[in-house]
Amino acid sequence: MHHFNEIFIQILVLLAVSMAVIAIAKKLNQPYSIALVLTGLLLGLARIPFLEAAESFITQSHVFQAIIISLFLPILLGDATLKLPFSHLKEQSKPVLALAFGGTLLSFLLIAFASYYLLGLPLVVAFTFGALMSATDPISVISIFKSLGVPKQVVTIIEGESLFNDGIAVVLFQISSVYLLTYLEMGWAGAGSGLLLFLQFALGGMAVGALLGFAFSQLIRFYDDYPLEIAFSMLLFFGSYFIAEHFHVSGVIAVVVAGLIFGSYGAKIGMSDKTFMNIHSFWDVITLIANSLIFLMIGLEIRNINFADKWGMIAAAVILVLLGRTIALYASVFFLKDFPRAWKNVLNWGGLKGSLSIALALSLPQDFAGRDDVLVLTFSIVLFSLLVQGLTIKPLVLKLGLSRQKNSS
Repeated sequence: MHHFNEIFIQILVLLAVSMAVIAIAKKLNQPYSIALVLTGLLLGLARIPFLEAAESFITQSHVFQAIIISLFLPILLGDATLKLPFSHLKEQSKPVLALAFGGTLLSFLLIAFASYYLLGLPLVVAFTFGALMSATDPISVISIFKSLGVPKQVVTIIEGESLFNDGIAVVLFQISSVYLLTYLEMGWAGAGSGLLLFLQFALGGMAVGALLGFAFSQLIRFYDDYPLEIAFSMLLFFGSYFIAEHFHVSGVIAVVVAGLIFGSYGAKIGMSDKTFMNIHSFWDVITLIANSLIFLMIGLEIRNINFADKWGMIAAAVILVLLGRTIALYASVFFLKDFPRAWKNVLNWGGLKGSLSIALALSLPQDFAGRDDVLVLTFSIVLFSLLVQGLTIKPLVLKLGLSRQKNSS
């Protein structure tokens, strides 16, 4: 018990550090996620004795890694769906669906095969890595876009793509890391089984999310009591995730669908303005705390990763992932008429990798062959995308003339 108390106090200290970093970043008008990663890197390299236990608990403990997946994912996805009005999503449905489905699947296949043939990774490891790299996490990009007044349509497309492709990437990750070898041994029948499993995961998740999203939207019609309705929203996000996972369908897709229905349909029929404002404020705070720990953790993870002799593979992987994203993006929006070239360039460079990729990589079992390689590559690419792409997206937006003043965004 005493040991747990000590770790709890140290995690509180780390949380205090991350809050201080966020406060400074916001004052300097910089994306806090990048500032947190840099701070985590410094803490990980510096090895401060007082924080040793908390750092090792956060980066190595199975308990904490399970918490990341089951606690943080529903929070981050639920919050993002609440903030994305369905009407905006509907207006941009063509590019969002093209990128989320076509783009994600294409980048998954391109990165997986390239990793197998060019990096020499075993097939299961290559496909697992491809799945991890097909998820985008544009938290830092969206805050930059909003501060620059980038057209609302571009913000909606990148948010919408991220929400849906998270669900698809998680399903691809589960299939690649657990079932791939079995299906390969079955030949073409295996390909059919794989597709069937993918549809079962995805459609099952949609069904659970739609059912619960509709039920909770009806429930809040009977109340005008924002603390209770906030509690309902928590129940909805965590409930849809765990119920879907219990039935072996996609918890991530369930949360996305439930959140979209609750945030648009539910808000329209059952939320007063006061409730709407308070629910958003509540989830803003919870998401800030979740993100602060995740991004700090990405930085701290450096101490557990052995980069020796892997620099060549890391450099090659960074290029492969960038190329995979570029080809997948341009190919998937190729048939959309009147889709501005500047938008394509910004969406391409803004497709950052982030917390979901790290969380999934950490969730791989210790006996997964190639786990170390997956961790090294995932960590390096997330770091590259946050620091290099994250810090250069602002100059790119300005150069492409996509920055507008607030009045026209």
